[in-house]
Amino acid sequence: MRGCWPKALASPLPVIQKAASAPISAPAAPIEVSQTQNPPKWRQAALRAGPPSLEPGVADQNDNVPRLSRMQIELLVNSFVNDMARVATLQYTKSVGQARMNWLGITDNHHSLSHEPDGDQAAREKLIKINTWFSSELRYLLERLDSTPEPGGGGSLLDHTLVVWTNELGQGNSHTLDNIPFVLLGGGAGFHMGRSLKLDKVAHNRLHLAIAHAFGHRLSTFGQAALCEGGPLVLA
Repeated sequence: MRGCWPKALASPLPVIQKAASAPISAPAAPIEVSQTQNPPKWRQAALRAGPPSLEPGVADQNDNVPRLSRMQIELLVNSFVNDMARVATLQYTKSVGQARMNWLGITDNHHSLSHEPDGDQAAREKLIKINTWFSSELRYLLERLDSTPEPGGGGSLLDHTLVVWTNELGQGNSHTLDNIPFVLLGGGAGFHMGRSLKLDKVAHNRLHLAIAHAFGHRLSTFGQAALCEGGPLVLA
């Protein structure tokens, strides 16, 4: 089982976790490798898929975010195929990184737009346009996972991966932690998908517990114990 958490701070974000088809293998103790030593056996296995072809020389700059997004997604999918990782986070800029979506014709910085009052229709339309773009990147990630066969098993990577798209706040202009939106996709956790649930002010700690339990971690609490009362949400 794999998990994927794509993250677009100050707007919706995702996370990704994969359901393991085999136990994770790793050396029992740290191994030092020098140029005169043979690589350890756990690093000698042939790659299931070669590295993706990435455009060289793309600088970590604001206007390159669309290209960097696709490159990061290709690396993420490749890491799952080759079992280099089973949990990944895809994050766009920093929480107060002042990103400007110039490629969408929006010159205001995203963070400032998220703090405008609810009645600012111009800001609202720009935020919808920005979040629609983030949605398209999430769609690309899902399409790449869905079009990639699960190594050593049936179905696709998406069938064995849970993708969580969320936000750090319930609303940007108030910084409330109430009613944070979460979108769950993929078949990795065995949850009942394709529905909308409104859980008014239910602590999201209980969602995290449900995800942990789905991945075999039988935690009794996640974060503050008082916010975990009622146990993990029943999502299957």
